[in-house]
Amino acid sequence: MSKSILILPGDGIGPEIVKEAVKVLEHLREHHGLAVELSEALVGGAAIDATGRPLPEDTLAQAKAADAILLGAVGGYKWESLDIAIRPEKGLLGLRAELGLFANLRPALLFEELANASTLKPEVVAGLDILIVRELTGGIYFGQPRGVRTLENNERQGYNTLVYSESEIRRIAHVAFQAAQKRNKRLCSVDKANVLECTELWREVVTQVGTEYPDVELSHLYVDNAAMQLVRAPKQFDVMVTTNMFGDILSDLASMLSGSIGMLPSASLDVNNKGMYEPIHGSAPDIAGQNKANPLATILSVAMLLRYSLGEAALADKVEAAVKQVLQQGLRTADICAEGETPVSTVVMGDAVVKALDAIA
Repeated sequence: MSKSILILPGDGIGPEIVKEAVKVLEHLREHHGLAVELSEALVGGAAIDATGRPLPEDTLAQAKAADAILLGAVGGYKWESLDIAIRPEKGLLGLRAELGLFANLRPALLFEELANASTLKPEVVAGLDILIVRELTGGIYFGQPRGVRTLENNERQGYNTLVYSESEIRRIAHVAFQAAQKRNKRLCSVDKANVLECTELWREVVTQVGTEYPDVELSHLYVDNAAMQLVRAPKQFDVMVTTNMFGDILSDLASMLSGSIGMLPSASLDVNNKGMYEPIHGSAPDIAGQNKANPLATILSVAMLLRYSLGEAALADKVEAAVKQVLQQGLRTADICAEGETPVSTVVMGDAVVKALDAIA
């Protein structure tokens, strides 16, 4: 039975990188037996321009009906002057909330071919393979009350609420422990329990859940120390689990360990493994339309989509192997180019991955 995939190109470099990922999906459909139907809709700034809303009702309806969603990126300079309630990012947050995509999986994997592309010494990052599990529908990004108010002295004050329920923490903790069981059986929970009561509860609940997984070694770090340790000795980590905001920050930090933020995919899953898949980078409006962007994170997001939502592990392996092969061939976009190397375009990189798919058994 054919599965449905909703394509959301979004803004900035989103349409360019998604176009290359769609080439991969179409090639798998035409030559490798992948039974999928693709449709496309608007989200973010593109949706604001067309409808006045970052998440049109039609887009949300299509997202709810789809088996999986592939997203490019949202936002850009053009829409920064809008009220925060209707900026492009609200479309992304709305999708996460409406679809119940509470578990964000962000792998930080260093391809050996890119060891020299990292800003850290090769011996520090060689062999890096971390999975960051980020809670995605709670915390300070969604907490109420929030806003900007005027005090009695006419001074404006901004405020946001960090809040987590026990059930939210327990739910994401189970995802992280189960992921660790499939890897090297080590889980580090990141919080700020020494000053934030909310994350003091986080640590307590994660510890309780840990008793159900005696085969997984559980440790805890404060977020500031975790950031330092990721730079100092990143290979000490296997799986990390943390809050929405901490996960947002730490996964971007971890992306530079792998050579470029343009290399890292992500999966945002609901309780049934329906997911939205996207590169972790932003819309990069400064290079949009220039055929410079790295499409590999988006293509690797397709691999995650195949593995988690469509149950096509063999095809996922094939896509990942194709990416590795083009890197072995020496192809580099500008973000992963070493001094003296000549970068290839977005389109050339995407075409090379498609070509490599047929060379892999």
